[in-house]
Amino acid sequence: MPLASQGHVDTGIVVVFYRPDEACVARANRLAAFGHCVVIDNTERERAAAHNVQPALDAAITYVANGENRGIATALNQGVEILLRADCRVALLFDQDSEPGEVLLRDLPATMRREIDAGRHFALIGPAYEDGRLGGTAAFVRFGFPALQRIAPEGSQLIDVDFLITSGSCVNLGAWATIGPMDDALFIDFVDLEWCVRARAAGFRVAGVPWLRLTHELGGEPVKFLGRTYPGHSPLRHYYLFRNAVALMKRSYVPWQWKANELLKMPFRLAIYGIWLKPRRRHLQMAFLGIWHGLMGRGGPLTAVH
Repeated sequence: MPLASQGHVDTGIVVVFYRPDEACVARANRLAAFGHCVVIDNTERERAAAHNVQPALDAAITYVANGENRGIATALNQGVEILLRADCRVALLFDQDSEPGEVLLRDLPATMRREIDAGRHFALIGPAYEDGRLGGTAAFVRFGFPALQRIAPEGSQLIDVDFLITSGSCVNLGAWATIGPMDDALFIDFVDLEWCVRARAAGFRVAGVPWLRLTHELGGEPVKFLGRTYPGHSPLRHYYLFRNAVALMKRSYVPWQWKANELLKMPFRLAIYGIWLKPRRRHLQMAFLGIWHGLMGRGGPLTAVH
């Protein structure tokens, strides 16, 4: 595999595609200059055949076409396994629509390497993300009750947190075998939170890097309610959100503060999505189906929409 022209030789990058457009391909090609870049494509086989992206990708990129949507967890696991075989030490993880700047692409893996060399046990570090639709730069989060603790991304020191979103984060690959891969059964939502909780339970730290930023859009078109803005999603995504929330509530290693907060928020989310998002009945139907499947222990992709 060719070495990156600007990036460190032991830095890997995983990008997950799903029905990518030309802009997604261009972003991946740009990333190839900063590390061993792997693209895992979850696009369905028929659609991928009609819009073949591989010829447009940089020759240095390792491209894996799954031919079906295997979920974000499985795709990330596939990418990380390729990077481990390439003897990468750290891995940057990105969604196809994330816009990392050069400072982040250089400084985030360099920061992780510095912490590893100093003997500090970090599993994951990541920037603050900026989503103009949701009000600008998001705070870092620690679990608390009756509300999550939100820490402003300020200062020049790493900020210990309870979880980070996947896109834009940097993984210590030396910790991967101890923590284990991401949970395939979750498929898409709360994959990042569950892995961070498991990492912390194994004795590793998760930290925000307050001086770095990533432009990232969380969810679909936002919903405004009582002065607050919530990320909007499709009915199918609401199925996974509610199913996986219930599934994680049943796991002993997940902190009780997070579980209690999710229980408090669930009725409000049902009301918000059922009133403001159309088709209202479909959003509620899929949310309640998710709750039921979570209680029943069902995981993986929803293969048949009821």
